Amino acid sequence: MSCPQVALLVCDRFSPFHLSVPGLVFGNSLPGEALFDLRLCAAEPGPLTSSLGLQLVAGQDLSGLATADLVVVPYWRAPDERPPEPLLQALQQAHGRGARLVGLCLGTYVLAYAGLLDGRPAATHWEFAADFAARFPAVGLDAEALYLDDGDLVTSAGTAASLDCCLHLVRQYHGPALANRLARRLVVAPHREGGQAQFIERPLPQGGADARINGLLARLEQQLAAPGSLDALAASVAMSRRTFTRKFLQATGLSVGEWLTQRRLQQAQGLLLAGHSVARIAEQLGFGSEAALRTQFKRQYRLTPSQWRRNFQGQ
Repeated sequence: MSCPQVALLVCDRFSPFHLSVPGLVFGNSLPGEALFDLRLCAAEPGPLTSSLGLQLVAGQDLSGLATADLVVVPYWRAPDERPPEPLLQALQQAHGRGARLVGLCLGTYVLAYAGLLDGRPAATHWEFAADFAARFPAVGLDAEALYLDDGDLVTSAGTAASLDCCLHLVRQYHGPALANRLARRLVVAPHREGGQAQFIERPLPQGGADARINGLLARLEQQLAAPGSLDALAASVAMSRRTFTRKFLQATGLSVGEWLTQRRLQQAQGLLLAGHSVARIAEQLGFGSEAALRTQFKRQYRLTPSQWRRNFQGQ
């Protein structure tokens, strides 16, 4: 296969880490294997200074996008700052002539500011999901995906997900064998599916001002396997069923069933790392069956319990 030309954009106040990820993957890190023709392109007039004070002189300016097969935006310095118009126009022109555009982490913002993601799916770092969705309501944001490949537009979440996304592109252009060799050389997992969920910490609300609900939450923590019926729980705090469900929702932001499921899944994560079997965890936490635990775990984390255990074992 021919050697795809990659234009890697560098903006002022760039992040050295985010720049180095596509630089490593597309910069021919396999000795003797010319996989890509990588060119650093200045997205703005220089000198370009990193967030750590490093200065960089790119070999080309925006004219380097004119012949690129892949245009990679590895980062953007400020979600609330609209990128310079020459950069946005260069991206629009590159996309219009058929180049494939890649936005890594907050680089997704740059593609969105250029209007290229309207009506299209996209991923970005989960911490900025609410901000992104508010700024670009026409974009189909998936706040949990590691990366999304929509053909001519590819976007990813932050940090390690950018590496997953770049390896995914290597796999597409050069096949899994070369991609796996490169992953081994970089000492990273060879393949994570883009639809896998970002590992987002979601602490559950601990309660509100109602002391009876707070006391019940503490008791429920000790009896997740058999919490009792809704009527029994309401009676235990001397409330009608209707009042109880309303106050529980006010205190936690969740229904009783949702709160129990989330808490059970969080407990399941710890038990998986402790080496317990899925069947034992399902029985211990009251999932009803091993199949029910697997289904709910996969729905929440987009990983099976076994896959989750492999990803986090030893961390």
